Amino acid sequence: MNRRDFLCAGATVAAAAMVLPGLAFAGGERTTVALQRPDTAGGKPLMTCLAERRTNRDLGREDVDLPTLGALLWAAWGINRENGRHVVPTAMNKQQVAVYAVRGDGVWEYLPKEHAIARVLEGDRRSLFDGSGLVLLYAAPREDRFAGMHVGSMYQNVGLCCASTGLANCVKFQKRDALDSELPLPKGWMTYISQSVARPR
Repeated sequence: MNRRDFLCAGATVAAAAMVLPGLAFAGGERTTVALQRPDTAGGKPLMTCLAERRTNRDLGREDVDLPTLGALLWAAWGINRENGRHVVPTAMNKQQVAVYAVRGDGVWEYLPKEHAIARVLEGDRRSLFDGSGLVLLYAAPREDRFAGMHVGSMYQNVGLCCASTGLANCVKFQKRDALDSELPLPKGWMTYISQSVARPR
């Protein structure tokens, strides 16, 4: 490895764990963590991922590491173009969706423009769902007739990402709204579906 490659690699690792200045929210400051950009040239071929994509309820309990979390969130709602548009389409490009990651160290909101996560709730809330290592929550306006299409595209992308990285995942309707009264959801929004992700047991 030459000096330039070494420095680039070091910067990438540092960015994966970089804590950004706190962002103000009701009740005080919240921690924001920058995520490592996913390797969009890596992973298994698409057709292999499609062949291996499946529901697996035998989920582990360990947290998903930050680089993997970054890849999953980018697959769900990341920005893949310079014009600010996302990996998944939205009707009339309204982009009215949000993703939350329920982890052992709190509940985090994904910030696609920064490719970062911001903690919105402290404490381990995974037992409110199924206790899996990671639970993703997909939220959108309650009255948006296209919301089901949007979140469906998001969790399918995550399912393909799981197939590429050897993770188990399971999409669930039950208990999906267990945190709706605590999340900083805009008025009229709700959680449509949850997706549990972890290393298979």
